[in-house]
Amino acid sequence: MLEIKELGVSYGSISALQGISLKVETGSIVTLVGANGAGKTTTLRTISGIVKAKSGTITFDGKDITNRAPHDIVADGIAQSPEGRMVFANLTVMENLWMGAYLRKDKPGIAKDLEYIFGIFPRLKEREKQTAGTLSGGEQQMLAIGRALMSKPKLLMLDEPSLGIAPLLVKTIFEKIVEINKELGLTILLVEQNANLALEVSHYGYVLETGRIILEDTSTALRENEEVRAAYLGG
Repeated sequence: MLEIKELGVSYGSISALQGISLKVETGSIVTLVGANGAGKTTTLRTISGIVKAKSGTITFDGKDITNRAPHDIVADGIAQSPEGRMVFANLTVMENLWMGAYLRKDKPGIAKDLEYIFGIFPRLKEREKQTAGTLSGGEQQMLAIGRALMSKPKLLMLDEPSLGIAPLLVKTIFEKIVEINKELGLTILLVEQNANLALEVSHYGYVLETGRIILEDTSTALRENEEVRAAYLGG
């Protein structure tokens, strides 16, 4: 579904990605593992069109989307739940979800997707009239994922879904990520600081180090890899 070839990104004179290549198969969960500053978020932001690629190509569903406008990329079928959640704090839960569907015209489909999101995240239903800024970190994460789902994507990109969230809610959110993948057959590209969790729920993984992919394998193999265990999984 998604293929990146020799992608290079720079912030001024600083090279953030140095010719990375990766693939995301339809229906799979693929994770990017690496320390802070390795280039994981930059990869997602470049796919989304927020950061411009200096070199290389990004192909989605057979179409070159390199450096297209972000709203066009959403229309193509890619949605991102960003790092730090970035919910619209002054809007209600329901208004945030409607914002996710702003490109859509199919009202019955929108209503059905709202129902699905309230089904997997009942807490959002309970708080639908509450302003998003008053929600807990975990609830805001649910809302950020729900808002991304409202655009009816083919590829959902999740950036650090466990960041700043109580451990109990982290478990719930990751169970829901697996559920969304299985029930909707939705392809997911996951960036996550908790490498143990990420490799537990994903099918395939790439290890990033200072803007380069140093290792790729099935998630099961990466979890058993001595180097990966020592560097990212706490031995």
